[in-house]
Amino acid sequence: MRNLLLLSVGLTTLLACSQSSDNNPEQPAVVASQIVTVNKQAHVNPLLGLPSVPIPADNPQTPEKISLGETLFHDQRFSIDGTVSCANCHGKKLAFTDGLPVSMGHKRLTGTRNAPTVVNAAFYKTQFLDGREPDLEGQSKQPFINPIEHGLSDHQAILDIVRTDFSYSAAFLSIFGVSDQELTIDHVAKAIASFERSLISGNSAFDRYYFAADNQALSAAQIRGLQLFIGQGRCVSCHTIEQDHALFTDSRFYNIGIGINDIQADIPRLIKAFLEAKNQGGNVDAMVLSDKKTSELGRFAVTEQLSDIGAFKTPTLRNIVVTAPYMHDGSFKTLKEVIIHYNNGGVTPADAEANAFLDGGIRPLKLSNEQMDDLVAFMQALTSPEYVIVKGARQ
Repeated sequence: MRNLLLLSVGLTTLLACSQSSDNNPEQPAVVASQIVTVNKQAHVNPLLGLPSVPIPADNPQTPEKISLGETLFHDQRFSIDGTVSCANCHGKKLAFTDGLPVSMGHKRLTGTRNAPTVVNAAFYKTQFLDGREPDLEGQSKQPFINPIEHGLSDHQAILDIVRTDFSYSAAFLSIFGVSDQELTIDHVAKAIASFERSLISGNSAFDRYYFAADNQALSAAQIRGLQLFIGQGRCVSCHTIEQDHALFTDSRFYNIGIGINDIQADIPRLIKAFLEAKNQGGNVDAMVLSDKKTSELGRFAVTEQLSDIGAFKTPTLRNIVVTAPYMHDGSFKTLKEVIIHYNNGGVTPADAEANAFLDGGIRPLKLSNEQMDDLVAFMQALTSPEYVIVKGARQ
């Protein structure tokens, strides 16, 4: 119950701030600094450790829009066989992931990439692991028409439902002032994006230690892990910690030697075939999720820059212990495996050949086994209270 209260209070705070910003177009962001009281027993800031939430000027947050977006997010009718909703791959009980190496769509078809958490996705500068959409509004439209995921040929089936279902049509009329043919997929996307943008989570043990001066919040091993994180491990280079907040991501793209190492001989052929298909109108979203080798091209599929071959976005480490498995292809089951890969210098196993496009910042870390365990312990301290129950991370 306490965890639910924390989440509820956090959302209420978020909405209150966003409604204030709606009345002032000069301030498009939510201010995450209010201290609230939970159960009259302790002062808690559920957004501790986070910056202001970016809110698009053309899609302000309201409680009604967020509620509509949540309903749309869970509607399985928006798939070819009525079995898949957004929540299939982004379930609340798993911190808005699915716990699978790669996601499963209609008819149990499997894609090529691991489902990232939606929690705190509002802070990313681009969406999807290769950054192929600039915002949550664009992101929310793609899975519906992906042949592996929801499997629809276009968005018309969704529009037929929301235009004729009375509860939906009434909600869209009330919130957006549109009905019938005026109601477009962009309105649907804005509602879903508003719900996703409300999934904000801070106040981890790390936040209480680092930003609220609670010296008892971390264990000795976690404190050692933090020192390694910002020191010898160099994790903070990409998983950023700022003076007044920590997103644990720089929203940039790196080749860290996952997946691409196994297909090095195929890269010239894959590049040629992909570019030919893309120039002929091929859908990038469909191509990267339907063929594993093509998927490994990473950010290159978006930018067509050779320097982006095999590069994927830095994921946030918040709530990381409850969102296994890891990496863009879900190839590592544990955080220890991830750290070993970095400790090896971007190769697994240690004697494997690094790919020619490996990011220059990836090199052996020379961490001991005990130090790697301390890093894992530190990452266990990045879990927000409302997600601790998922796998019992230490708080």
